[in-house]
Amino acid sequence: MTKLSSAIPLLPLLLLSPNNGHSGSKSAVLANGFTSTPLQSLSRPSSSSLSFHKQQQRHAFLPRGGSQDSSSLSSSTSVDIDIGPSLEVITQDNWDLISDRGKAALSRLILYDLSSGHHGQKHVYGDWPEAGVEDAEKRVLAEQIADLDGSYPGGLPAYLSKAKDLLQESADGTNPFAEFEASVPEGESLSYEDPHANDAPEGGNTGMTFSQAEQAGLEGIGNTVFVLVAGGLGERLGYSGIKLSLETNLCTNKSYLEVYAKYIQAMQRMAHLKTGEDRIRIPLVIMTSDDTDPLTRRLLEDNDNFGFDEGQVVIVKQDKVAALSNGNAGLSMKSKWVVETKPHGHGDVHHLLYREGLVDKWYTEGRKHVIFLQDTNALVINSVLPTLGVSIEKGFHMNSICIPRLAGEAAGAIARLEHKTDPEKSLVINVEYNQLDPLLSSQGDRKGDVPDPSTGYSPYPGNANNIVIEMGAYAKTLNGEDRGVVIEFVNPKYKDDTRTEFKKPTRLECMMQDIPKLFQKEMGSEANIGFTMFDRWFTFSPAKNSLDAGVEDVEKGGKAPGTMSSAESDKYVQNQRKLKFAGVDVHVTEEDDLVPIAGIPVTPGPRIILCPGFAITQQEVMQKIEGGKITKRSSLVLEGEDLKVKNLDLDGALVIRTGHDCDVTVDGLVVRNKGYEAEEISEGADLPEEVAIRGYTMSKHEVMEIIINEPGKYHIGADGEVKREE
Repeated sequence: MTKLSSAIPLLPLLLLSPNNGHSGSKSAVLANGFTSTPLQSLSRPSSSSLSFHKQQQRHAFLPRGGSQDSSSLSSSTSVDIDIGPSLEVITQDNWDLISDRGKAALSRLILYDLSSGHHGQKHVYGDWPEAGVEDAEKRVLAEQIADLDGSYPGGLPAYLSKAKDLLQESADGTNPFAEFEASVPEGESLSYEDPHANDAPEGGNTGMTFSQAEQAGLEGIGNTVFVLVAGGLGERLGYSGIKLSLETNLCTNKSYLEVYAKYIQAMQRMAHLKTGEDRIRIPLVIMTSDDTDPLTRRLLEDNDNFGFDEGQVVIVKQDKVAALSNGNAGLSMKSKWVVETKPHGHGDVHHLLYREGLVDKWYTEGRKHVIFLQDTNALVINSVLPTLGVSIEKGFHMNSICIPRLAGEAAGAIARLEHKTDPEKSLVINVEYNQLDPLLSSQGDRKGDVPDPSTGYSPYPGNANNIVIEMGAYAKTLNGEDRGVVIEFVNPKYKDDTRTEFKKPTRLECMMQDIPKLFQKEMGSEANIGFTMFDRWFTFSPAKNSLDAGVEDVEKGGKAPGTMSSAESDKYVQNQRKLKFAGVDVHVTEEDDLVPIAGIPVTPGPRIILCPGFAITQQEVMQKIEGGKITKRSSLVLEGEDLKVKNLDLDGALVIRTGHDCDVTVDGLVVRNKGYEAEEISEGADLPEEVAIRGYTMSKHEVMEIIINEPGKYHIGADGEVKREE
């Protein structure tokens, strides 16, 4: 066994020797592609060699995003050196209790900690009781350290070193935008209702109308992939299950996952019609977490994959990261033998797609774009086709779906950041609202985040956090130095102004929308990043807040409570507008028309659902709907790819569903019945979570329901009788 005195000078060398596949038989893989050479086989380094290795140490951990050689991401299964006993921090008897992978990960942690000079992790591996006491717990801790080490590019030392650096920057109040000036980036503004919204040639606009952009998107939709970021539970909504299982509305009771699935399948069908190629399949990848993975798989299994073919849906699971207890990035312990962990953020999705080899596979298959969606904003799916069309027309490598943003609103904004001295460092990226105002206050007229007098909105578009990325640029970027690990940040909550102690443990976090930093790094000024902006009513109404939080927001004057009930209401309003635009006599709910139910303002009706199996484009709605009138108290559900509705006279509830190869024309149908009614839940009612979080139920008193599944041509007249035409 090597003595401690000869080991300490070699810590930088042992810790940071990259494994490039050429290590000799006397070297041991510690974890994640790094090797150590047994201490007894090494001579004491000269001052020049030690200096070299110290230089390596300085650069191996600080670049955020795993700049080390991380070609091997699995923990070691063999260790040739007893680091714990050698350095007299863990006894040999205790060391012998743990697995080889546990020894490898602990070796890396110990060596990193001692080389850092702070010994900030000694509470993890020091002061273990003698063998025979809590042995099972020691093994559990070692395995958890190995899991944390193996799941992070560069290993746990890379994570802790990045965290320490970022925590120091946070404590110092470092301004990340000190070298930049903000300007409004290049992008398009499309309006469903105004064909002239994008006419202005400012900023190089294409002049495309909404419908033109949508049709351009249809040309390319068959060569896309969808990625759904769904790593969180519905706790903020007051729901303990996965958000994807929640019902988007109470007229159809379809979950978020089913709605997304049916939209993708409808787009797939449109691609078939455009190309004549029936074999087109649009893959869906769902990113889950430890919390959501089993429930997501069960939801898919229980619903026969919602109509997707076998293998068309792929699940990738993100790992949690270690929580940090102090400014030295000390690991936070849930107990003596368990490290506290926290979610890392949806930015993990890029590295996961790289790690699983999916992006290279898609690029080889000739797929052109990846479309990223969040889990509980059902409106945004309407924006996919026109956004894709803009991406194709303008050659955007990344295109963010945006909405008009109120100045000062607590929402991120898309901005172009011009570097003051190096144009190659300029980029277009999301800037969080709490960073935007200080940035704008330091430049130009120094007024900060203020509205444009001509529009009343901020000139910087609000980020809806759904993006379209071009596959070639994406593959190039993910295969770069950082392997898709986006730049991370810390957001510690300090106890006081000394900024040394935390109110609660923090961790490194990352966001999906920060991928432009990697585009800029790999592509420089060639990276073409922009945005496409839509009206809020058309694309943005996420369900993210509990009923109580929503009511509190409304009482403070808020207009977007973000509850399940407001999201459902906004879906009905969106479809009111679509039918109004198509020429139907239907009342469109305005702000003054909203009625409070359980404290949340919602539409009184009509409640309209145009299923993706009925129409996903403006052109389809215009072709399939002709005339008619719908009263405010009515409810309407339409589903069927070859369904056409003319001169409908609806006062009540009507549901029409038709199957494949069912050509159905409804002409002059008159419906009079009691319909549906939203009923507020009484205080103290014992109801399931998924019902209670809305604040109301839907009483379906009476409905005319027409279901046709047998292929053929049909006609339905005023009396509702279904007649098959020969």
